[in-house]
Amino acid sequence: MRKIYIVPNLVTTANMFAGFYSIISSIQGDYMAASQAILAAIVFDSLDGRIARFARATSQFGVEYDSLSDLVSFGVAPAILMYQWSLNPFGRLGWICAFIYLACAALRLARFNVTTSVLPKGYFQGIPSPGAAGMLVTYYIFVHSMEYDRYDLSYFNLILSVFLGFLMVSTIPFPSFKDFNWRSRATFGYLMLAVLSLIFIVLEPTVTPFVILSGYVGASLLWNLVRLIKGAKPLAVAEKSPLEKQQEKVSGK
Repeated sequence: MRKIYIVPNLVTTANMFAGFYSIISSIQGDYMAASQAILAAIVFDSLDGRIARFARATSQFGVEYDSLSDLVSFGVAPAILMYQWSLNPFGRLGWICAFIYLACAALRLARFNVTTSVLPKGYFQGIPSPGAAGMLVTYYIFVHSMEYDRYDLSYFNLILSVFLGFLMVSTIPFPSFKDFNWRSRATFGYLMLAVLSLIFIVLEPTVTPFVILSGYVGASLLWNLVRLIKGAKPLAVAEKSPLEKQQEKVSGK
């Protein structure tokens, strides 16, 4: 392994450490610290791949290590946070729903590893695990800031956990903005929207992130519903991988 690989893997390790710290904080009842740790993990996760590509230090080891770290930070940590904070009173049903979220996150990450090369770059197949985790933790921060009673929202929290889990393993396309041309003049309006979003995040950091993520999920689902009604061609259905094509060729299909 080249020495330059150390830098992106250290960032990936920071991602996993943040997830582990979130788990410990949830067990200790410090849910705000647990939420903030997951948000930190999202930042580290967004950086490690970019650093690896910039340094030309991408490797299969890094890809697998990143997935394992993501499972801790965006699968185990949010599931434990939701269970400890709100799902515990449901008993067996509560931890089953938390496990459903965790299992869906694991399936989402495994599917991403084997289909990433055959999916359109502009869309995710299902909501990405950092997005689902971000939705849960910003939701907790929002509820905490509004001083809502978590027990009054317990049934909604139960449904939200399972719903986000199912969204992760669904084939519903969610925009990734990876192929967005930010240098085009037509993107000026989007740039202004991003600036306004940052301003609102600074003004209301406990509310705006949840509103933005809710808007992203809601707009994506509405957009897919409109496409479904119009009978448009699916966007994020993976083609067969080269290995699958070779296996079919060998078997004579």
